Amino acid sequence: MDKIRIIGGTPLVGTIPISGAKNAALPLMAASLLTDDALTLFNLPYLADIVTMANLLAQHGVSLSMHGDGQGNGYGNGRGVSLDASNIHNLTAPYEVVRTMRASVLVLGPLLARFGAARVSLPGGCAIGTRPIDLHLKALEQMGAEIELLDGYINAKVASRLHGADIQFEKVSVGATENILMSACLADGETILRNAAREPEVCDLAYCLQAMGAQIEGIGTNELRIQGVDRLHGCDYSVIADRIEAGSFAAAAAITGGDVELLGVRAELLHSVIEKFNEAGISVTSTERGIRVKRTGDRIQGIDIMTQPYPGFPTDMQAQMMAMLTLAEGASMVTETIFENRYMHVPELTRMGAKIIVHGSSAMIRGVPSLRGAEVMATDLRASVSLVIAALAAEGETVIHRVYHLDRGYERLEEKLAACGANIERIASRQPAKVEAA
Repeated sequence: MDKIRIIGGTPLVGTIPISGAKNAALPLMAASLLTDDALTLFNLPYLADIVTMANLLAQHGVSLSMHGDGQGNGYGNGRGVSLDASNIHNLTAPYEVVRTMRASVLVLGPLLARFGAARVSLPGGCAIGTRPIDLHLKALEQMGAEIELLDGYINAKVASRLHGADIQFEKVSVGATENILMSACLADGETILRNAAREPEVCDLAYCLQAMGAQIEGIGTNELRIQGVDRLHGCDYSVIADRIEAGSFAAAAAITGGDVELLGVRAELLHSVIEKFNEAGISVTSTERGIRVKRTGDRIQGIDIMTQPYPGFPTDMQAQMMAMLTLAEGASMVTETIFENRYMHVPELTRMGAKIIVHGSSAMIRGVPSLRGAEVMATDLRASVSLVIAALAAEGETVIHRVYHLDRGYERLEEKLAACGANIERIASRQPAKVEAA
């Protein structure tokens, strides 16, 4: 497996282009199943999860073609991919694909809504905690679907078409909101989604569906009203900038005492995160091209954070902020309310000299004057980038193992950081030599 080597201590200075949002792109790609016209998505990031979703859609029968140079810079819509679902020949999402990426379950609603049947593997567990899909299934049953769980698969069918329903989600769920939102677009009658997720990525999906001919009201609120239509058409749509990538690089700029402009991201997407940066003594200001991040004092100030559904502080920024706060003046408290078992980065940060005590869903961080480099291991996507952030400020060399997690959600990470002065390199894994039979 590849490793990343970082020599810390250099302030980040320069500009970083922010890529399209992975968590917006994945449901947008699944939305291609709702129409037999081509859906062309621009500003699509090149990530392992995007490739996985592309492979899943391809095995259903979606044809994909790329526009542009295929490099993309996350700023200016450099990459476009057209998805044509006019020849779907397979309604099964197999275990070997779904087990590698939970977002694969987002094909369930579109397949069921357009073709009246779908067979999707249960996604199973997750390193950061269980993410049950009972909310998805219960809502689809309210819309007339017959669902059977058999041999590890969700077998769903509907006699003719899904019908509208008044759906009250028991808890806020981004995935369930996205899946049912897509399903409702082709259902008979009106569907109301109450206690719906309000994340910018959900809004991005809704705006794209509108561009495809869907009738949706209440975008950005916790109540969505969808009037089903007979068919959707294709469109060209640009994926929003990745607010979590932007927040991650902002934390890296802050912990190193740097001055970085993040291109292509809007401040309103990061409102709750920017509030916490300001509390910690980090200046975040809007520019003509994005936002500028700069530390205003000698040291970061300790703060308290509680993760909450949008518009609250995002759970996907918890690990990065914790890494930043390891060097803060005074104590900080982080409370995780979204996922259990999302403190797996803590033992690795303590290997670098951080002082963190976890008690239940809360973690107390006592700031230290400095971190030191060490060999550490990534455990999930956000935990891995938290180790990168800590390493950028640590004394000496840090080697981060199992960085394939990073490739799921950060496009050209090393290149972007190196352009701002970071001493960072990827060390490719060496394949074991083959032993020939005598």
